[in-house]
Amino acid sequence: MRPKIYLFGDSITEESFGDGGWGASLANHFSRSVDVVLRGYSGYNTRWAVKVLDKVFPAVEGCDGGEPLAVTVFFGANDACLPDRGSAFQHVPLDEYKHNLISIVSFLKKRWPRIQILLITPPPIDEDGRLRYPYTDNPSGQPERTNEAASAYAKTCVAVARECEIPVVDLWTKMQQFPDWEKACLRDGLHLTPNGNRIVFEEVVTKLRDEGLSLEILPVDLPLLTDIDPNDPLEAFQK
Repeated sequence: MRPKIYLFGDSITEESFGDGGWGASLANHFSRSVDVVLRGYSGYNTRWAVKVLDKVFPAVEGCDGGEPLAVTVFFGANDACLPDRGSAFQHVPLDEYKHNLISIVSFLKKRWPRIQILLITPPPIDEDGRLRYPYTDNPSGQPERTNEAASAYAKTCVAVARECEIPVVDLWTKMQQFPDWEKACLRDGLHLTPNGNRIVFEEVVTKLRDEGLSLEILPVDLPLLTDIDPNDPLEAFQK
């Protein structure tokens, strides 16, 4: 069986297999070495994610064929919704968010002791974008998410990674290093533009490479065309 990398997260993960999405780019990058499997759930927070772990990652037959190589865990954008504004039902207090992330990591490590877990922090928030593109009626005229709140959840995610001794992509910090990130990287103040998707893809590839998961190391699935002798094509399939 070809090894797998699972992408577990909210809508930013769910839509990552769209045109130019970071998940689609990852699948293309590893196209001859790894199957990239999407497990994204729009609107989910870590509280809900903990409730569905057994269904998302069933123990039967090692979750569709053997122990996966890695799992990205990308939650926090919905947990960080403010408790007194629109989308309050998605809010998860910061302490619980930390506990839930640790629970997810512990579950995955118990399920597959050798798996590589990569946390991804929530992205920064463009509050102007959230006001321009509200998901529900917004009579208060205030954004349901703020960059200040996202910062707290991102820092907590980084702290959990440090505590659990696993790698993390600090997307909140990284994305804000780019000029005009508010509109260049976020299409509605939260979800990613092609530029934003490219940042996530490049950061994930770099972190996986640092952990020994790279094209230079992973075996190729079946002979490459360049390995097939035109004078004796079937010889490549006898090795």
